[in-house]
Amino acid sequence: MDPMKISESEFTFMKQFIEQSCGISLVDQKAYLIESRLTHLLVETGSSSYLDLYNKAKADTTNTLRNKIVDAMTTNETLWFRDQAPFDFLKAELARQFHNEFIGKKRSRLRIWSAACSTGQEPYSIAIILREFARLNPTFPLELVEITATDISPTALFLARAGRYDQIAISRGLPDDLRNRYFTQDGKTWKINDDIKSMVKLQKLNLQDSFASLGTFDMIFCRNVAIYFSDSFKTDLFSRLAKALTPEGYFFVGASESLSFYSNLFKMHTHNRLVYYRVKNAGVQL
Repeated sequence: MDPMKISESEFTFMKQFIEQSCGISLVDQKAYLIESRLTHLLVETGSSSYLDLYNKAKADTTNTLRNKIVDAMTTNETLWFRDQAPFDFLKAELARQFHNEFIGKKRSRLRIWSAACSTGQEPYSIAIILREFARLNPTFPLELVEITATDISPTALFLARAGRYDQIAISRGLPDDLRNRYFTQDGKTWKINDDIKSMVKLQKLNLQDSFASLGTFDMIFCRNVAIYFSDSFKTDLFSRLAKALTPEGYFFVGASESLSFYSNLFKMHTHNRLVYYRVKNAGVQL
């Protein structure tokens, strides 16, 4: 299906609507993204133009069309153990630290949030790291670990809940030994085992909305998503994420991202090639 060309005025309307709906900020050079990702909705809704689609979305009090537009515009690029360094840090340092805190009765639970989790590779990667640690350290209380994973895309969450990945998806970043230990082949797909799947609670969340009801977390992964947001939204989001982090917590953004221009609430730390953040005046660096 050839995408319908979008006019400048239509792009302005759609750009504003998309940013208001999910925070994604499109520069003028990204008009082609709307053309390539929303053409099917023009057909599905019988819209004669992008302005027609916009008007229908604005008039839809159920927000069904709005959600379909957001779902289509969401980038679901992900892979297992993406950027590797945060997972190496969890494996080499943090898991041992948390284990010692559990043993010393200084910790009663471990709460981790994967924000913008896409199709599940990030939260399941975290679960695999912790289960691997527990396999070698049987006293590590996996039952006290809570992994919350959120995304705005219903399609991405559906795939994450299914826990099924085709050969291309399963091969992107996942070592064979972990695949064979934690997945079961079922025809042309690989299904994640229940012992990993059960560790992750998936739910729909728009990062523009309040997430105070989620509580606070010891680790927050909000990686490779803020790059799509406006500067003002980044500032607001990082401020709210700081409040969602426990005083001793750890915050991870993508390898190409930085908080430098958007928040002064965090202090930057490094571990080997990893850059991570903690709320200022938090505990000592590892």
